[in-house]
Amino acid sequence: MLQLLAVGLGGFLGAIARHATITYTRHRFGEAFPFGTLIVNVAGCLVLGSLLGLAMRRDLEESTRLFLAVGLLGSFTTFSTFGHETLVLWSTAGPGRALANVFGHVCLGLAALWLGASFVR
Repeated sequence: MLQLLAVGLGGFLGAIARHATITYTRHRFGEAFPFGTLIVNVAGCLVLGSLLGLAMRRDLEESTRLFLAVGLLGSFTTFSTFGHETLVLWSTAGPGRALANVFGHVCLGLAALWLGASFVR
């Protein structure tokens, strides 16, 4: 039961953080490019990389890992929204912006994972 509560609480907080981040970036930068989704996915990769790096150095309690990795980061990051926004960019702004979105998520996300893991080693 504790594991379910850890995932649920993390999911609740992650979803709120994602909504707040995406809403803020839409108001700040407009809707021409989905910066909010890019930010949450890259930030999520950075935090997950850090978490994985910590896990390599020492054991994390199961409930802590579930809260952070599955709950919080699982609901904070959003691959399905990334896919939808990429298709919308392709049809409304052309392949250049759509490919920039793919490049940003994949390359920056992988770099953030590596960086996060490197910080805690």
